[in-house]
Amino acid sequence: MAEIQLKDLVKSYGPTEVLHHIEGDIKDGEFIVIVGPSGCGKSTLLRMVAGLESVTSGEIAIGGRRVNELEPSARDIAMVFQNYALYPHMSVRQNMAYGLKIRKLPKDEIDRRVEEAAEILEIKQYLDRKPRQLSGGQRQRVAMGRAIVRDPQVFLFDEPLSNLDAKLRVQMRLEIRKLQQRLGVTSIYVTHDQVEAMTLGDRLMVLNGGYVEQFGTPIELYDRPASVFVAGFIGSPSMNFLPVEISTGHATLPGGGLLPVASTHAGTATLGLRPEHLNQDENGPLAIEVDMLEQLGASTLIHGRLHGTGHSITASVPGHANDGIGSIRRFSAAPELTHLFDSVSGKRLAD
Repeated sequence: MAEIQLKDLVKSYGPTEVLHHIEGDIKDGEFIVIVGPSGCGKSTLLRMVAGLESVTSGEIAIGGRRVNELEPSARDIAMVFQNYALYPHMSVRQNMAYGLKIRKLPKDEIDRRVEEAAEILEIKQYLDRKPRQLSGGQRQRVAMGRAIVRDPQVFLFDEPLSNLDAKLRVQMRLEIRKLQQRLGVTSIYVTHDQVEAMTLGDRLMVLNGGYVEQFGTPIELYDRPASVFVAGFIGSPSMNFLPVEISTGHATLPGGGLLPVASTHAGTATLGLRPEHLNQDENGPLAIEVDMLEQLGASTLIHGRLHGTGHSITASVPGHANDGIGSIRRFSAAPELTHLFDSVSGKRLAD
């Protein structure tokens, strides 16, 4: 187990810089999730930590040791890939033992580690099967078992659940989290799924276009997003954004309504409102003209437009709703649950 330091990391391909001055300290035993949209650089960053991509400038340290020039095999890391990367002609036992055989560990030690990992992952009954005889979830457990037997300082996960169906993905992410907590191994996990990121990570590093937008706990990112990008990316359904004018603690909404906000800012701004923080209020300033309903069982999403404007807005209400298309429902929001961002930079404004 080890701390990881990312110091002023830059990655370029020729003249094109794809990662820009990445900074981050990861504590011993911490589970960090790198999250962001496709093409933001998250897998490239993970591969740099693994030694599969070179570092253009900056430094990566694992356990206090600079590893920039070290081969992947010398970094004491284990990586779990999206496509499992299992040898089809080998049994589960042979797949899990292969890396240890290459390292020339004694047979009894190899057998002990494989049996221990198989018991942890509940795959002992599959040890003599070939990968083709396993389900996707079982193959992913084997891939994780192959990482566990190495007893590394660091686990690296590159979107390991993206090939699984939705129900199995939920089950496997819970198992990965419990496994990491049990083993206490420092881990970095890459995903584009913000729900997966929120449920797995001790802290999240949100990447956008190769830049770190915010690095903090899931609740910090949800409650105080540092930018419009983070606010829109973290949370499901996504945050609503409206252009407003702020004066004396109130936001003048498109269409003319006044909404109290917890800010001393004055001037133009972008107002952020989470759908789940909109309260049904027959006198509320937010009049939503209904376009569509999404019935989710325990709640309903009301999609529409701010009445008299073209601005889209979504509200989440408990239980069932049967509002007709074109009908109006009014909402308010508690000032402390509103978010204000600079209209130009998109950065969060001070409260």
